[in-house]
Amino acid sequence: MAATHIFDAPPEGVAADWTMPQNWNAFTAEQHETWRTLFDRQAAALRGYACRSFLDGLDILRRLKPGVPDFAELNALLKPVSGWEVVAVPGWIPNQPFFEHLANKRFPAANFVRPPEQIAYSEEPDMFHDIFGHIPMLTDPAFSDFLVAYGQAGLRAEKLGASDFLGRLWLYTVEFGLVVEDGELRAFGGGLMSSFAETLSALTAPEPRRIWLDIERVMRTRYNFDEFQQTYFVVADFEDLLRATEETDFASIYSKIAGAPALEPGDACPGDLAYEGRLPAAPAGGEALI
Repeated sequence: MAATHIFDAPPEGVAADWTMPQNWNAFTAEQHETWRTLFDRQAAALRGYACRSFLDGLDILRRLKPGVPDFAELNALLKPVSGWEVVAVPGWIPNQPFFEHLANKRFPAANFVRPPEQIAYSEEPDMFHDIFGHIPMLTDPAFSDFLVAYGQAGLRAEKLGASDFLGRLWLYTVEFGLVVEDGELRAFGGGLMSSFAETLSALTAPEPRRIWLDIERVMRTRYNFDEFQQTYFVVADFEDLLRATEETDFASIYSKIAGAPALEPGDACPGDLAYEGRLPAAPAGGEALI
């Protein structure tokens, strides 16, 4: 079944900026149970694989009442420590409002929860992906500033017709990024945090390419939609990620690569610097993967 929450114009009940009332009381007992099951599995499985900022940020979600998060309750905890607030949106929204929300410290979160039959794998980003996968990282000051800078860059990219190039930076950092912590690789991307199976593959499997982040290289590289990534990009820390974003002339890169062929997800590229540091150990005994 294909993804269904993709929109070109705001549907009924959705404002011009694509936000909508969460209507938390409408979520069913089944949806609350799905959330609790996913949260408990992922939070336990990610210890030793997720970065410290993510694990620390999970404390905000643990302080909420059990089940699907009430965004009003979440924002009352999140905004004082990060300046961010979560806004409900119907699903995938166009680039312009998405970038505007990020630039103003509003994180758009899909206002639906995957059905129970998709608990192991959702065919499109749902609320669990958006909230569990991304919100804990907003409590890291450097990563928070990176997202704001990304939103501002996105507004400029829209005017230049270069949002697809910038979108690759999002996918390879915010969704599937790796960071070095205490000399060992850890995951921080929301696509990894909401999929323990891919987290293990990204960090412990021999097959994926793990290379140091180069923004031009990232923007040339296509990515996989429905299978594990073949290449992962590594940052030394989130201050480096922020610095690279603020100091890079994105417009020059867009012009440079506009006529160049894209790299396929598993391609090698001259100038790639492979990460050759320590990887965490895979779990013993075949843990359940979701």
